[in-house]
Amino acid sequence: MDLATLIGILFGAACLIWGMYDGGDPSSFWSLSSLAVTFGGGVASSIIAFTLEDIKNVFRALPKLIKRENQSPYHIIQMLVEMSQKARREGLLALESNQEEIEDNYLRKALELVVDGVEPEIIRDSMQLELDNMSIRHGKGIAFFKTLAAEFPAWGMIGTMLGLINLLKSLDDPSKIGAAMSLALVTTFYGSVLANWICLPIATKLEELSTEEIRIKEMIIEGVLSIQSGENPRIMEHRLKTFLSPEQRKDYERLIAGNEANANRVQ
Repeated sequence: MDLATLIGILFGAACLIWGMYDGGDPSSFWSLSSLAVTFGGGVASSIIAFTLEDIKNVFRALPKLIKRENQSPYHIIQMLVEMSQKARREGLLALESNQEEIEDNYLRKALELVVDGVEPEIIRDSMQLELDNMSIRHGKGIAFFKTLAAEFPAWGMIGTMLGLINLLKSLDDPSKIGAAMSLALVTTFYGSVLANWICLPIATKLEELSTEEIRIKEMIIEGVLSIQSGENPRIMEHRLKTFLSPEQRKDYERLIAGNEANANRVQ
């Protein structure tokens, strides 16, 4: 589970509830008609902007925000180094026996091309094409939530104008002005909350997840092509570590040192 997402949602809800209860009446912030105008209008506009297939794909990806699949770059580097060592000892065809154990479909497809003797340029072009198409799919999901973030405040303003029109009709009765004005502002409140607490953070998180996934897959391309060329595993490992941040490199070195220490104790 991605703890940052959960903490952000709960902390944001706590701040909103506190603000509603602090010196006010929480029931003043509830209006079904205002919610229908703001939420319904924003969703309607976004549906117009995208195809139904795109929207289905977006909602299939949403569980990743809570239940995040941790694809460790450390594990992938170790796996590629081990396969490189095996390929240098036994040949590229020996990698065929490892394919069923590999969970990452992208890595498995790249290795299949290597084992089949496909040219390096064709492998790079093929895997890069798949990566580009994945990036386009991710971009549609990010764009959907950015569209929602733009539409919700806009429809909140539309709801406010609707409320002000009703307010002007009741100017002859001063007792209704305060309630009508409060109702008119609630739609703007809903639009701002939906945009800034939900949609923009989700778009940013999806963008961050996409960037991380692309970075790991680019690392896989480099590793697989290094294995095919017969490059020294240590040189390949050094090259793959350039995809890591300085802090991640330190963590990786500590992990490798720990694994070697455990292996020596077992021996």
